[in-house]
Amino acid sequence: MRDTLLIALYAFLGAAATGLAGAGVLRLIRRRSLTASLAVVAAVAVCAMLAGTLAVAEAMFLSAHDLSVVTTVVAMAAIVSLATALLLGRWVVARSRALARAARSFGDGGDFAAPDGPATAELESLSRELAATSARLAESRERERALESSRRELVAWISHDLRTPLAGLRAMAEALEDGVAADPGRYLKQIRTEVERLNDMVGDLFELSRIHAGSLALTCSRISLYDLVGDALAGADPLAKELGVRLVGDRIEPVPVEVDGKEMSRVLGNLLVNAIRRTPADGTVAVTAERSPEGVVLSVSDSCGGIPDEDLPRVFDTGWCGTDARTPPGGAGLGLAIVRGIVEAHRGRATVRNIPGGCRFEVTLPTAEG
Repeated sequence: MRDTLLIALYAFLGAAATGLAGAGVLRLIRRRSLTASLAVVAAVAVCAMLAGTLAVAEAMFLSAHDLSVVTTVVAMAAIVSLATALLLGRWVVARSRALARAARSFGDGGDFAAPDGPATAELESLSRELAATSARLAESRERERALESSRRELVAWISHDLRTPLAGLRAMAEALEDGVAADPGRYLKQIRTEVERLNDMVGDLFELSRIHAGSLALTCSRISLYDLVGDALAGADPLAKELGVRLVGDRIEPVPVEVDGKEMSRVLGNLLVNAIRRTPADGTVAVTAERSPEGVVLSVSDSCGGIPDEDLPRVFDTGWCGTDARTPPGGAGLGLAIVRGIVEAHRGRATVRNIPGGCRFEVTLPTAEG
């Protein structure tokens, strides 16, 4: 038993000395290729066995022949181990370089495609993560392109919509200044109308900027949809009568919701004004509010004739005005973008779909708890 313990002690001391030396070498080459590290690990394993064997041989006074045999066996094991480590290292390095080249492609704007062939579990996991990252980057680039396109369109449309009333205001002001206005009162009334239109446009831009900046502060309270819709219908009724449009709101359930009353009134007002202006005279705009498995669905249906299918995905984009965008009162295309921003701030969803004779805008809100 004592001899066995001594053998174990001498073998451990010899192997430990080799292991410490190998750890120092690994630290020195830690920035080198993985192949070199694997070669050092294989060499340390074989040298540790050899050092332990030599230490035991020295202590046990093995014969020269026996020591030669053991040394030869260890040397052969070292050659095989080093060759295997080098092959493994070169294979892993080759796979890593192929993965790096594939990753460089989506960094340059392309899509990531994992290299063919088998790989270690770690490299395979890394490949899946890179593929997922590539997909997210592609979606982000697509959103960025769409946002930039929308921003350019918004600037162009806002410039047009500002230029028209400003030109009218300038002409009317010059007419009043020169004393050539046949009816100054009518001119002053028109000037006030245009100023209010510009004020509304600036207000929409400010609201949209708050939504995009994430600084839209909501003060939510428990409100009945019946009261919310009733107030919105009362506010839109004068415009509907002026344009000869019928407002219908007979399917309103008194469902409680936790919303910011001011902001949701703006949502309903924008939807109603948009529907009334797009509906021809003698048409109907209907409002409903009902429970659904997803929450509360508030819908505004009009008789506009429908929206082209290719335009449906863009209806809530900033600056989108439709095919008759330049026909008054097309506006700057901010109302529906504001609707979506406010609804999403309430953890809801705004959608649109065509129905026979028109389209239906739906706002889904979570029901009030308790």
